[in-house]
Amino acid sequence: MKLLSVLAAGAGVAATVALVGYFGAGAVGRALADIGVAGFVVVCLSQVALIAVMGLAWHTLLPGSSAVHAMWGRTMRDAGSEVLPLSQVGGYVLGARALALAGVSGTLATASTIVDVTLEFASQLAYTAIGLVLYMELRPDEVLGWPIAASLGFAVAAATGFYFVQRHGFAYIDRVAGILGHGWADRTAAGAAALHAALVAIYRNHAGLWWCFALHLVCWIASAAQSWIALAIAGKPLSFAAVLTIEALMHAIRTAAFFVPNAVGVQEAAYILLGTGFGLTPEMSLALSLLKRGRDFAIGLPALGLWQVLEGNRLWRRSDRGRPATVLVEPPAGGARPPPRD
Repeated sequence: MKLLSVLAAGAGVAATVALVGYFGAGAVGRALADIGVAGFVVVCLSQVALIAVMGLAWHTLLPGSSAVHAMWGRTMRDAGSEVLPLSQVGGYVLGARALALAGVSGTLATASTIVDVTLEFASQLAYTAIGLVLYMELRPDEVLGWPIAASLGFAVAAATGFYFVQRHGFAYIDRVAGILGHGWADRTAAGAAALHAALVAIYRNHAGLWWCFALHLVCWIASAAQSWIALAIAGKPLSFAAVLTIEALMHAIRTAAFFVPNAVGVQEAAYILLGTGFGLTPEMSLALSLLKRGRDFAIGLPALGLWQVLEGNRLWRRSDRGRPATVLVEPPAGGARPPPRD
């Protein structure tokens, strides 16, 4: 699996370089210059705000915990997914660990991550559906909408199955563990039972679930405003409906290519495919994709650096506590030596 990810990432990087070379590095650079530093700052600041709101969405599943800790966990989740050469699952693990180190139990951090990811995916399906409807209305002669519609139906079925497993699948794990008997299965069953109990408790919080879904959907729609503003600054304005369509379908394509770390190459190709249909030049479409990449690094790298400092301090304190104390023996007054043993 790691080899597949490495090969997919390498192919994605090669595809991105090939696209930039084909359409002209100078032309792509000029498109980025048109967006400028101001556009980049606006995109970064708006993304920080979105991360905070997505942290609040996670926090709705964790009553009694700190919203700041949930925001930090969300920051690390996104940094792991978009900056490090990890799969999306690697980002989820990093975010859950950040939340656990902030004082939330490991079981609750894991369970809340599972539910938050599920609801975020459900809200993305709604976002994709909105984009698909707009696409078929704005571009009725295009045939791309039907494959995306079929993929959306498959994704809805997959999300439904994932939800069913969360609500009912652990009962089957308990049965299997009971058949296997004592030993290693006991520990597995106990962990699964604790996770199941945490999931059931979260799913009983109906208000939190709806708030989490609604906040994620708002963030998906608001994320399109980043590209809309950047294009307006670059002097290539599109209607918000067109930009929302491009962004919604681009993210749907990214999700389908989940096996490619950071969707490198996939995102760039999707922007070109969708952007040219709405009048964007390939150079501007590539510039928009690279702008998002730069945004992720500008936010993610400092977050990962801070994470390393915090982890290093934690490990240092742990090793310091485990080090045996050194007992200093003072010599007798006057420098006399202790009497020799008989």
